[in-house]
Amino acid sequence: HNGFDYEAIQKAMEDNKKGKRVRGASTISQQTAKNAFLWPQRSWFRKGLEVYFTFLIELFWSKERILEVYLNSIEMGKGIYGAEAAAQAWFGKSAANLTAYEAAAIAAILPNPREYRAKPASNYIAGRQAWIVRQMRNLGAIQLEK
Repeated sequence: HNGFDYEAIQKAMEDNKKGKRVRGASTISQQTAKNAFLWPQRSWFRKGLEVYFTFLIELFWSKERILEVYLNSIEMGKGIYGAEAAAQAWFGKSAANLTAYEAAAIAAILPNPREYRAKPASNYIAGRQAWIVRQMRNLGAIQLEK
């Protein structure tokens, strides 16, 4: 995709018009643009700038680079920003030394990292963690760029 999920945006607009709980439709690219270049408060002005920066990062960055910046800028616990900080905070070790289960526990809290904990994991997070590990196994070995 080009950084925008038009179906999700349309669905969010429809739900918001109906007075349902306000929901977003931001892609990882949009969230990366916001986290790297903008501020967190919601406004139409900030959203417009987010569209501009999303277009630019999709144009100039690879998907791998977008994901790298995203994982190193998102909140992964109250006041914990980035993968390395999350690994240190949740498991007391470098992200490079996490087991698949530990990495999956951090990924599992991402829907709401201020509410969920990677350690000790609730039953809900443990279920998500197990699903993530299964997906990792299904993908097989992951080649990391150096």
